[in-house]
Amino acid sequence: MITTWSTAAARTLRAVRGTSAPMTYTLIALCSVIFVLGPASGLTPAYGSVDTLPAAQRAYFRHWGVVPADLFDAPAREVLAPATALFVHGSWVHLLGNMLFLFVFGLMTEERMGRVEFTLFYVGCGYLALLGYAAANATSEQSLVGASGAISAVLGAFLFLFPRARVTSLLPFLFFLPMRFPAWVVLPFWAALQWLAAGRAGEGPGVAYLAHLVGFGLGFGYAWVRYGRGTRVKSAPAPAPEGENPS
Repeated sequence: MITTWSTAAARTLRAVRGTSAPMTYTLIALCSVIFVLGPASGLTPAYGSVDTLPAAQRAYFRHWGVVPADLFDAPAREVLAPATALFVHGSWVHLLGNMLFLFVFGLMTEERMGRVEFTLFYVGCGYLALLGYAAANATSEQSLVGASGAISAVLGAFLFLFPRARVTSLLPFLFFLPMRFPAWVVLPFWAALQWLAAGRAGEGPGVAYLAHLVGFGLGFGYAWVRYGRGTRVKSAPAPAPEGENPS
């Protein structure tokens, strides 16, 4: 059994290394493994039964997530919190929605940037997105977790780099019929929805909509400064379909 698993892992590693966007796959795998091993998945008996699991989840999110009130009261201890929070998710829906968006938009963005720059861009923008939300809500005791801020930055960069790439979207007011639109239509529409929803985040773990907006702005601004108007890709293969907004 151990030999079988090690062989499968080695084959998977070789396949990832052979792709043009290995870090996108690595980030998806890392977030997925961390989630499955954590209390939010409900698959790890070590975190207790149904009665004790909610308390274990709250403690886990508070330890690895961003708590704005703690972040600014004890910066030396909490300085890494925005980085660790990027790899923690609050539910299956939270994880799957984020990973779907990372897969759809991350592959082409990483291919354009390169693996090292893309990784630094992803972590840096995600960190700053969470930090921006925490600064705007410095007294909040709510735990913030998730890769939404970083993925929103990927969306912003994608919009600048591939504005004409066609994206398949499911629109609820059109009975969820799949429709294909260019990125310059879909992504600003998504950003507008985040703006309307900003400040209305509910209780429980998750990344607030303001972090989405900060990440999106950082990603678009970085691509604009780094690559300039003359280096945008005017046409590109259409990315895979996506279902829902990252949350």
